[in-house]
Amino acid sequence: MKTNIIINGDSLLELKKIEDSSIDLIFADPPYWMRTTGTLQRVEGTVFNGVNDEWDKFDSLEAYEQFTTDYLKECKRILKKDGSIWIIGGMQCIYTIGAIMQRLGFWIINDVVWHKTNPTPNFMGTRLNNSHETLIWATKSEKSKYTFNYKTAKELNIDFISQSDYNKGVRKQLGSVWRLSVCNGNERIKDSDGNKLHSTQKPEELLYRIIAICTNLGDTVLDPFGGTMTTAAVAKKMGRNYIMIEKDSNYCKYGKERVDKVVTNITNIESSSADIKPLKVSLEEMIINNFFINGELFYLKNSPITAILLENGKLLYKEEVYDMHTLAAKAGNKKALRLNGFDYWFVKRNNELISIDVIRQEYRNSR
Repeated sequence: MKTNIIINGDSLLELKKIEDSSIDLIFADPPYWMRTTGTLQRVEGTVFNGVNDEWDKFDSLEAYEQFTTDYLKECKRILKKDGSIWIIGGMQCIYTIGAIMQRLGFWIINDVVWHKTNPTPNFMGTRLNNSHETLIWATKSEKSKYTFNYKTAKELNIDFISQSDYNKGVRKQLGSVWRLSVCNGNERIKDSDGNKLHSTQKPEELLYRIIAICTNLGDTVLDPFGGTMTTAAVAKKMGRNYIMIEKDSNYCKYGKERVDKVVTNITNIESSSADIKPLKVSLEEMIINNFFINGELFYLKNSPITAILLENGKLLYKEEVYDMHTLAAKAGNKKALRLNGFDYWFVKRNNELISIDVIRQEYRNSR
């Protein structure tokens, strides 16, 4: 399948041409059906250019529901069984989208609130300032074994942790409220007259989080409503492949120019290095390779208790044989039935107690 392409066409038609179960991540920023009318003016009297584009207009709720159902059916077909889909929307559409996703069999993992740090004011003062949008993260089915780079997500969590604590190495779970600014400044794509090209361009930081959390290097990301190609720009920068579909040729033109300028930059976030699982090894394997000795004593952490290591990697304690994880809990009188034995057992090397986890790491490094 050809990737790293921008397709100028109708997503409802172009999605049908994509292979079944071929996409790792779909990010969709569909028309919101804002239903705006008239002219909106700022307090000082200038006109605010909101969303009044033809692509955002639908004749009825039924028409919008049909449109949503049509593209979501195709998204479900092309998504890999363990892939993820993220869809963003405002209050006007997100409930409709969510209901249709559930009817189609998508399994919702999270809804994420994008809390805008610099939202557009409510100029008329007739309702609360609309300072957030909602994203739905879902998979193809309840049984999907989706990619979730949990530790990488913690590295990205600067929303509710002070910069000083973060600099000290403090990390916390990334939550479902993300505090990000709307797209502005040099990131905003302008046309030849200096006007903003797209009324709902999303910030790169938003896509950066989603792609970092749900994909790995070399995965393929698809966006059925490409717009200014933010998804492609971020995917390319992060070492992922992309497929973009966009009906407006002008968006495609400026978007391609944008993506062509992007340089791939791989750091620990892009490579998900924090989530790479270390090589799994056993005590029996390390005995064979002389990192542990058959018959040597294992010492329980902060305790006088010892056990004898057997050739098969089990421990002999009071004439009974246990795996080290069960014995760590039993001998230590813990409530749990099993503990991670690598955190609790020590051996003597040069008359000093050394954690068996340290020796395990030495063995991994030697492989």
